[in-house]
Amino acid sequence: MTALDNAYTRVSDFKDMEAELIETRQHLHANPELSFEETETSRFVAEKLESWGFEVTRNVGGHGVVARMTVGESKKSIGIRADMDALPILEETGALYASKVPGKMHACGHDGHTTVLLGAAQHLAKTRRFNGTVTLIFQPAEEGGKPSGAQKMIDDGLFERFPIDAIFGLHNHPGAPEGTLLLRSGPMMASSDTAKITIKGKGGHASRPHLTIDPVVVACNLVVALQTVVARNIDPTQTAVVTVGTIHAGEAVNVIPESAKLALSIRSFDPRIRDLLQERITKLTNSVVEGFGASVEIDYERGYPVVVNSEEETAFARTVAEELIGTDKVSTCHLIPGSEDFACFLEHKPGSFLRLGNGMNSAILHSAKYDFADASLTVGAAMWARLAERYLA
Repeated sequence: MTALDNAYTRVSDFKDMEAELIETRQHLHANPELSFEETETSRFVAEKLESWGFEVTRNVGGHGVVARMTVGESKKSIGIRADMDALPILEETGALYASKVPGKMHACGHDGHTTVLLGAAQHLAKTRRFNGTVTLIFQPAEEGGKPSGAQKMIDDGLFERFPIDAIFGLHNHPGAPEGTLLLRSGPMMASSDTAKITIKGKGGHASRPHLTIDPVVVACNLVVALQTVVARNIDPTQTAVVTVGTIHAGEAVNVIPESAKLALSIRSFDPRIRDLLQERITKLTNSVVEGFGASVEIDYERGYPVVVNSEEETAFARTVAEELIGTDKVSTCHLIPGSEDFACFLEHKPGSFLRLGNGMNSAILHSAKYDFADASLTVGAAMWARLAERYLA
């Protein structure tokens, strides 16, 4: 054991708190609330933080909770964020603590994210081994789409009201061993954009197609053409995804409809690639549709940005993680095509988004059979506590 081990939080410091962490996590799991509905969750979080001596501000950007504690005279401040909302999914885990609310469940592990930050908060309030200000951000509506909880908190003056120098967050990671940590500098998670396309043709009787402009045929040709956007416009060393998620047209077998609608999910890891995708999808759609004599309306919406971790903060977090659990349990995360509104925070402040192992056999995120791994709670809580102590040493 080194002097550094004694000076800062260790995982073993949470051994006596482990049962309490599990109880908290399972309570949150059993009582899920959807995006923009996190009334009881935010109350539960705020009351715990207040009982430990934090200065707590409620209703930031909706149901957001911000807790601050200052020790010493340093002006330095670290921000750490956890998300709180659940998903509209009917749970199928069979757990004793399964959701009590039919059709709602914590299928993405936000119950675990909230719990590990609460555990770190309790420990930091007790030990107070830091010099500066710890700012804990409990965010609503990460799953809410645009505008998400992160953007709403920013719009509500998050960084002006609660100044911080850097911000950190984490997400659990199915497929990685429990209690491990994954980090990546630079782009890590994809931007997520959508395009809703309405093709307007000329309807008519199915037996007289020559008198119509069939939007179904146009839509099918467009789906095929869109597959070339990534294959023939994007540098093969870059990563991008264009998925046609829905296509709707017609109601009757003997009727050629007036219109067809498509919806696309578009993802990338580079702002320039993001711009190119929008340009090519828009131009290709217009040209294909016009070639068939139809007309088109395109509603292209930019969603969450790319999660771009700053180099210095990621290197610092990796050092802390390796000190805490050893280099063999810390690895480099691969690019993740999923999106995360923590990216909005990183557009304003330097920081890093980490991944916490949820088990090799964990169900995938957003699955009705998913559950957060309680075995990862102490590592997650210790990581946040030690990171705060080291940042505010």
